[in-house]
Amino acid sequence: MTPESPMRADVPATAMGFHTTHWTMVLAARDKDGALAQEALASLCSTYWYPLYAYIRRNGIASHEAEDLTQEFFFRFLERDSLSGVRPAAGKFRSFLLVCLKNFLANERERAQAQRRGGGRSLIPLDAADAQARYALEPADQRTPEALFERRWAFALLERTLQALRREYYRNEKRELFDDLQGFLPGGQGNVSRAELAAKRGVSVGAIDVAVHRLKQRFGVLLREQVAQTVSSEAEVDEELRYLISLLSG
Repeated sequence: MTPESPMRADVPATAMGFHTTHWTMVLAARDKDGALAQEALASLCSTYWYPLYAYIRRNGIASHEAEDLTQEFFFRFLERDSLSGVRPAAGKFRSFLLVCLKNFLANERERAQAQRRGGGRSLIPLDAADAQARYALEPADQRTPEALFERRWAFALLERTLQALRREYYRNEKRELFDDLQGFLPGGQGNVSRAELAAKRGVSVGAIDVAVHRLKQRFGVLLREQVAQTVSSEAEVDEELRYLISLLSG
């Protein structure tokens, strides 16, 4: 299932949080001190570690070495203060990150490493079992490493959107409602019909339809916010949304 095209819903950029963007977090991560910088780095790593790992694996590298290389890439990326050269005007952050990874892998192929990668330091919570399990589910097709990276990025944004929506419902004491309705969201496994759900909750089918509509509408707004956080200007948001949807439906 693919996401419905999120509508603007006449929400101004400031209301969507456009100015508190992913780029803002990237720039904040330049400062290696302070809670904001640590939070920013943690967010970047949690979003991009698997797309990067999948890219490395698709280049024919075994799982254990791919885990080491992913950790080493982040270690080098931060050690060399690569973020200092990042500028929002340069375009999409994920494109910048992928170029950095390609350069890193090219350098790795040119030299043999005598010591353990990353100096024995684990910078990101890379769950080896989870990484291998997720990669095992990747389609056995001829998709290029770049295409797989882009697709994994799209799914990461979808997951972050779902998490944000879940937090909102839980915070508003609507945990059961969210758990009942989430199967109707993009990527959800809707195994229960609206009629069955209406009977379970003791309401009309129409009430369930309204609740599902509101859930999807809010999901669309939050997805738009997530996409806005990955581009350098609001003008790119709609184009990026269309591209994201094409990745998920491909």
